[in-house]
Amino acid sequence: METTAKFRPNIEVASDAEDLAQRTVEFFIATAREALTSRERFYAALSGGQTPQRTFELLGASAEARALPWSRIQVFWVDERYVPPDSPYSNYRLAAGTFLSKVPIPPDNIHRIPTEYDDIHEAAEVYRAMIQDAFGVASDEMPQFDLMVLGMGPDGHTGSLLPNSYAPFDVDALVSVVYALGDTLCRITLTHPVLQAARRLAVLVSGSEKAQVLNDVLTGEPDEVRYPIHVLWPVLDKIVWLVDRDAAGTLMP
Repeated sequence: METTAKFRPNIEVASDAEDLAQRTVEFFIATAREALTSRERFYAALSGGQTPQRTFELLGASAEARALPWSRIQVFWVDERYVPPDSPYSNYRLAAGTFLSKVPIPPDNIHRIPTEYDDIHEAAEVYRAMIQDAFGVASDEMPQFDLMVLGMGPDGHTGSLLPNSYAPFDVDALVSVVYALGDTLCRITLTHPVLQAARRLAVLVSGSEKAQVLNDVLTGEPDEVRYPIHVLWPVLDKIVWLVDRDAAGTLMP
């Protein structure tokens, strides 16, 4: 792709998972302050999984984070498993328990993906309408998040843009349903045009089990079928990769 010829991945290597979480907190706060100064609003979308948990805990304990003007901050989710909001598998529950319950954010500024509908497609449509209403955009306009906090799975997915699913190739919707087979839970995810439209993206990667995949993703030719995270390569210049030393693996000099 033309973009990869112009831009190299912006990689910050943290000494360990704790340092990674601290750097992410600093990046979140700095990005929030920049957006609030420039546009008087800050729109963030969070992800779940094990990697951001410590980040959320540090955000909840941070005096600097609590001092932000939360009445002007809107929080969304990149993706969600289709489970009740009190489920241990819920991305919303993770952020709410470790972070959002610790800062003075108005409840109306928290926009979780609704999972209480019998029809998962109805839930996706409700979330789409929720986003458009919060951003004040028409149905044919793209919302622009100030920050997306993403992760990368050991199979090279981000959000719930999973390999062998339609979601990585859905360019017509803001929100997509992801069906899963077997014991894997179905999900709802923002589509890659929404991710690409964000002003800044932080991709958090931790653990030695992701080292080889991360190396392949960052040094190989983009292949969205094998590694869905490659859908972000057209906006590589907007991404900061926050990676701990274990995940950096062979990327380290």
